[in-house]
Amino acid sequence: IMGGTGVFGKRLAKHLAVRSDIDLIVSSRSAAKAETFAATLGSNTTGISLDHSKNLAERLAAINPFAVIDCSGPFQSADFEVARTILRSGAHLIDLADARDYLASFPSELNALAQVSGVTALTGASSTPTLSTSVVQHVTQDWQRIDTIDICITPGGKSEVGRAVIAAILSYAGKEIPIWQNGQLSRTIGWSGARSVVVPNLGHRRVAPVETFDAEYLGPLHNVQSRVSFAAGLESSIEQRGIEAIAALRKRRLVPNPKKLIPLLLKARQITRIPTSDQGGMLVEVTGLDATGCFTQTRWSLIAKTDHGPTIPILPAAAALEKLLCTTPPNGACLAHAHITLPDILAQMAPYDIVTKTDTCQAEQSGFETYLSAGEFSKLPHAVQEFHTQSAPPIWKGKADIKSGRSILAKALARLFGFPQSGQNVPVSMQIDRTISNAGAAVECWTRTFGEKSMSSVLQQQADGSFVERFAPFTFAIALTADETGLTWPVTRWTLGKIPLPFSLAPRSVSREFQDAEGRFRFDVSLSAPIVGQIAHYQGWLEPDHPAKNERLQ
Repeated sequence: IMGGTGVFGKRLAKHLAVRSDIDLIVSSRSAAKAETFAATLGSNTTGISLDHSKNLAERLAAINPFAVIDCSGPFQSADFEVARTILRSGAHLIDLADARDYLASFPSELNALAQVSGVTALTGASSTPTLSTSVVQHVTQDWQRIDTIDICITPGGKSEVGRAVIAAILSYAGKEIPIWQNGQLSRTIGWSGARSVVVPNLGHRRVAPVETFDAEYLGPLHNVQSRVSFAAGLESSIEQRGIEAIAALRKRRLVPNPKKLIPLLLKARQITRIPTSDQGGMLVEVTGLDATGCFTQTRWSLIAKTDHGPTIPILPAAAALEKLLCTTPPNGACLAHAHITLPDILAQMAPYDIVTKTDTCQAEQSGFETYLSAGEFSKLPHAVQEFHTQSAPPIWKGKADIKSGRSILAKALARLFGFPQSGQNVPVSMQIDRTISNAGAAVECWTRTFGEKSMSSVLQQQADGSFVERFAPFTFAIALTADETGLTWPVTRWTLGKIPLPFSLAPRSVSREFQDAEGRFRFDVSLSAPIVGQIAHYQGWLEPDHPAKNERLQ
């Protein structure tokens, strides 16, 4: 194990030391450190001095290992010279890399050498991307379509954090990172746009986008129609918001080199970790159409207690080693999930205080279908029905003509709700994220993007039977009306949070959906308000966007 006295190397060494069928060698730059640690693990473990930047080929030739597991990190700035040296020595290679550039280039850089050397090289054998990818593949087996994948990791605050982990976080905080959005590769800013998630048995945790290979890899791998997101959160709100602040300052070039803060952050953790716990978790939530074509939402959760959370990143590596010992994988270089499955990783979790759970729910009808009777919905033109069914594509694209209000108040209200500015033939896209509430109700989050301007709202049928649309903090009750010509959306009441507001002051909405002569879905929305007059009027067409099947990354 390279980096065998680091945070993850120690845990992997302890995990493997109980095996009597292997000889374990723990390496460190410090011989004394490695030997002292190895002495605590048993007679089959040896500690040695090893510096991968000095005479690595000669040291490996002398040791002649069956496999080398690289836990040294950080991989964000690593090249492939160490990996090449290991493969030339005739040893199998497993690493815990999670760095995007390293993972993306690993197969092409090392596959030929691994084949010539007659060995297997596996990368990413950690929480990301191997565990996360294995979960997605396990819970979506035989699905017809995947719409969204949302992954988040939130470790317990008391867990030990090494210099390499903080260096990895700061390497992309405030910088652009890849995400999968609207069925294609896009960009966002690392550790910005934080949100709150509910982790079972842990409660609310604040998480923010982080750089992983998952968003870039899982999108084309599974032809994800809408979104792949990966977020992480620190239990300590001071630490979490501190990293977010560093990211914001770096984005504005006020902190050009945040790595200089590492010593300060390590010292600060001695205080900020005091009020935190030893419990962490991981969530993988997937939506799409299952094997029968029914809309399905699956949540896989992992809860680790008694400070066993930091063990999770080393378990995929242990599972990969098990496969190398017990089977004969094809020679070559690839991501580790190609050779191990979720059950393989779960088997390695058995000794620890780690619990996983899978919850699945389904909705055959959308909120629109349940609000309208079957007879009413079936009257709608085909394009309108297609847009509102629960199994409809999540991404629609088209063009729109927009007229915005001219008064100062109209412009202020337009800015408040995020309505677009005037324009002709403006490119428009609609992203519809369908989820299922805890009460089993179908919920839709609509993100309308006109050019570069976006606005979002949430639509669902309430328990009392009413249909509402929420533009936070306002909620509008809508009496949907359907006939052969299309669908209309009259507003019947509005509230600020739960506070009813006078209907006489409510914005007036004349909204209609219909089908044009070309069979396309069309919308015509006119919004006005008392005294203010017209706020916005936009009309246009949309067609379902079916991303072409992407070639799977190898």
